[in-house]
Amino acid sequence: MASSGGGATFLVVNGVLFTGDVPPVATFLQSSPGAYTSTRTHGGASLVLFWDRHLRRLAHSARILARSHPSLFLLPLGSAAAAGGDSTALIDSIENLVHESLLFGLRLALRERDRAGSDDELAITALVRGRRETDCLDVLLHLGFFVPPPFGAVGAHLAVTGRGREPAEAKYSDWVRVRQGMEKVRPPSATELLLTNDGDRILEGSVTNFFVVCRKVVNGITDLPPSDSESSCTFVVQTAPISDGVLPGVIRQLVIEICSSLGILVEESAPSWSDHELWQEAFITSSLRLVQHVETIQAPTSFKEFHLKTWKELSWVVKRFQGIGHITRQIQLLAHRVN
Repeated sequence: MASSGGGATFLVVNGVLFTGDVPPVATFLQSSPGAYTSTRTHGGASLVLFWDRHLRRLAHSARILARSHPSLFLLPLGSAAAAGGDSTALIDSIENLVHESLLFGLRLALRERDRAGSDDELAITALVRGRRETDCLDVLLHLGFFVPPPFGAVGAHLAVTGRGREPAEAKYSDWVRVRQGMEKVRPPSATELLLTNDGDRILEGSVTNFFVVCRKVVNGITDLPPSDSESSCTFVVQTAPISDGVLPGVIRQLVIEICSSLGILVEESAPSWSDHELWQEAFITSSLRLVQHVETIQAPTSFKEFHLKTWKELSWVVKRFQGIGHITRQIQLLAHRVN
């Protein structure tokens, strides 16, 4: 455990509390290659948001990485799993192993929170990897106290600065290291970075999924901007499909389900920057932010080798939005109620 009170962090390794200095979560991920997932508690730490979905996604990421990066789950010669030719049996055990570590970690963290008189929530990151020279998995759980931003009060400022990641469908801790290379292109005001491979189609954020809200176009004509009295069926929500190379975010899927329940059309098609004048609203999603409205998006005026330059060497165009849009607000409200 590191620190005390509301700033304490905890690291549980294979069900045992790590007693040394616990690094910040970004440092932890950079130094621990493996499949991971991050979420947080809600309601005074009375529940862990979408925990079942996160466990399934973690196991899914591990299966992908076991194929694309087999060294992460390398098994010793002569082990039972190696004799079977893969790590399927081990990966199938991930959900139970991680859940057991979570229960142990939560007990420790909540005991410390109560002792400190804090009412903070907890940010939780679970990571799995092969354990060297054994027929087992390492399960690491990083927990830290977290204060969610006030609901709907803070908007995101985005900048298009990076290329898509690989393997995009798996949540791989090495991405924390790779995305540091985009920092030189980050304008000072940007709170999140957007990824594109061709300078037009926006895939996702560096730690979020990205959505835009557009008016439906009928015979080449769009109506006036949305108002609270308008029907949701006059809009379309766009986000890049998984097949384009984006992370299957837990909140991304939740938003698609919410839109379906509200009768809002979702097009899984990468938003095109060349059509940004048609974007009425935009928002990003993640398990820590849930649904956050976007206030501005910056993009280079030219994408030629933009990822090799610094932000000062680029000219930028800015798309501005007027507060929280009608559709975004509906989705936000339901996302904060569902688990």
